[in-house]
Amino acid sequence: MPDPTSAPADPSDPLAPYDAVLLLSFGGPEQPDDVMPFLENVTRGRGIPRERLEGVAEHYLHFGGRSPINDQNRDLLARLRARLAAAGSTVPVRWGNRNWDPYVTDELRAAHDAGARRVLVVTTSAYPSYSGCRQYREDLGGALVTLAAEGRALRVDKVRHYYDHPGFQGPVVDAVRAGLAAVPAGSRVVFVTHSIPDAMEDSAGPDGHAYTAAHLDACGTVMTDIDATSHSGWDLAYCSRSGPPSQPWLEPDVNDHLRALHADGVPGVVVVPIGFVSDHMEVVFDLDTEAAETARELGLPFARAATAGEDARFDAGLVDLLLERAARERGEDVDRVALGRLGPWHDVCPVGCCPNLRSEKPAACGADWVAPEVDGARR
Repeated sequence: MPDPTSAPADPSDPLAPYDAVLLLSFGGPEQPDDVMPFLENVTRGRGIPRERLEGVAEHYLHFGGRSPINDQNRDLLARLRARLAAAGSTVPVRWGNRNWDPYVTDELRAAHDAGARRVLVVTTSAYPSYSGCRQYREDLGGALVTLAAEGRALRVDKVRHYYDHPGFQGPVVDAVRAGLAAVPAGSRVVFVTHSIPDAMEDSAGPDGHAYTAAHLDACGTVMTDIDATSHSGWDLAYCSRSGPPSQPWLEPDVNDHLRALHADGVPGVVVVPIGFVSDHMEVVFDLDTEAAETARELGLPFARAATAGEDARFDAGLVDLLLERAARERGEDVDRVALGRLGPWHDVCPVGCCPNLRSEKPAACGADWVAPEVDGARR
């Protein structure tokens, strides 16, 4: 297998014209001493009270101060490298984070120093919103500005959102079926995603409300493959609210929704973390710990469906999307597979898509991105 950190320059590579791939994720602490610095990174500039950070820190400390996300990304990185090598690519694949080591700026700098000049990014966020897309693009933009000031010129593109791709939805369908097999007949399916402020939802996408529209479309598409006699319907609920009580966030909270379903007499629930690609802290604490405890207190039969990220179809789907974008950059006609009613997302985010409601920041991979001028002789 080729060295995964040295960039080739081969126009015949199936990922050409790209000469590096970056798996971009959120990041998470590796040990207890990392927890508060990590949370400070995540919330910097948002005015989150210290006591709120200390409360969230307890979620991580409950699991030894180590987020599961980094090990999941190391595994996904190895799988992507193996699949791309099997497809005949020698393009190196790196992993960088927004909020913890390895940081995105450091990884892009290392990619440039290894010879890369065009980088294709795939994120561990499947849906459009400010926090799920533009904030990643802002971090990429900030990294490119930093590198340009150092004399390093890079062009960075990003694969489209994949909430509607078979590689993501196929595993979710099977997870729902397995969950329903573990609870009484006629149980309710409760899809769960991360809550966001109402104002962020109102402005998500180029025309607003893209976050909930994408989730509802994905949930509905998944449920078309589920035997209608095995359940009593489905809902979308939310977890992990973190804003002040005065700020409206998307509801219902999953725990409140479980109580309402129990009051309505449902015989059981399958909780499906469709908003998460793997077992992030929001899954293992908010669902496996808090929501499961709520169900136990109610005496409500409860099953938590698996996330898609560990399924081989998931990494195969990401590779398909990487190869799709490379082929489109080469001017080839490509079938852009997308399930549901909404059609495939944009390759390049439109002007004003998922705006930053607090301040204007340059965001890479969008139609409004202006590449910074590069200082010095290094290119």
